[in-house]
Amino acid sequence: MRRAALTVLGATVLALAGGAATAPGAGAGPNGREAFPAVIPLPNAFQPEGIATGPDGTFYVGSLANGAIYRGSVVTGEGSVFIAGIEGNSVNGLEVSGGMLFAAGGRTGTVKVYDARTGELLTSTQVGMPGSSFVNDVVVTRDAAYFTDSLLPNLYVLPIGPGGQLGEVLTVPITGDLVYRTGFNANGIEASPDGRTLLIVQSNTGLLFAASPDGVTELIDLGGAILTNGDGLLRSGNTLYVVRNRNNEIAVVRLDPGYRSGTLTGAISDPDFQVPTTVDAVGSFLYAVNARFGTPVTPDTTYTVVRVDGR
Repeated sequence: MRRAALTVLGATVLALAGGAATAPGAGAGPNGREAFPAVIPLPNAFQPEGIATGPDGTFYVGSLANGAIYRGSVVTGEGSVFIAGIEGNSVNGLEVSGGMLFAAGGRTGTVKVYDARTGELLTSTQVGMPGSSFVNDVVVTRDAAYFTDSLLPNLYVLPIGPGGQLGEVLTVPITGDLVYRTGFNANGIEASPDGRTLLIVQSNTGLLFAASPDGVTELIDLGGAILTNGDGLLRSGNTLYVVRNRNNEIAVVRLDPGYRSGTLTGAISDPDFQVPTTVDAVGSFLYAVNARFGTPVTPDTTYTVVRVDGR
């Protein structure tokens, strides 16, 4: 799981960067380049949304425009298009696990998995009709990948067997406290270390929920705090980072051990945030991707990944 690997991964990347992370945004990395750049450029007009980090400081970013996936290094800030886009395709949330790259297909209503090393498409499943389904985010546990749908009250569950064998995608209805309303509903998703509890943010209401793998949801009491525009989630221990896209911040929530209540302890902001949508981590650093929703897309529109310190 990416949460469990953060300390090891951070140590590996520090070794690659010659320990430069002790002075964020400075220091020489491989080939004399700056280590751990604070802002990483993406291709112009890429229209990013999801981000996931993998081994050795590798990061992946998906495109809403055509489903392309960009692969780069947080150490050098360099990268290139890893999986070419195709007209009509789209990628939202991403997660790397077990050498595989899991991709939520957004408006296309698809669930896809790629080989994280070669880019080979391992499986693709149509789970909803384009226009009436929006497969938004994904989290991977020991035995399954769980995808949210922001328009339909479903979880899409992709079983993972021994040796990473992928099963058939199951559609699991969402029941309980999470009630779908007009607009975007279930969005970002995370999981407890044992995979028995899923954490889901509802974008339009700003509410946070705990869910069992069979789709039964329970409202998490945040003492009146509302996480409107909640998008991507990242859990680190009992800290949950909630990207609030149009608020240009990452809310920091301290959860109780049972995931039934929590406290909003603060928020992370940065002058370089331009409607961030999702976040992942390398060591103590968080990496948020700027989707720039509301900005007209031209061939020259720029997009970035921004590094901030976690709390």
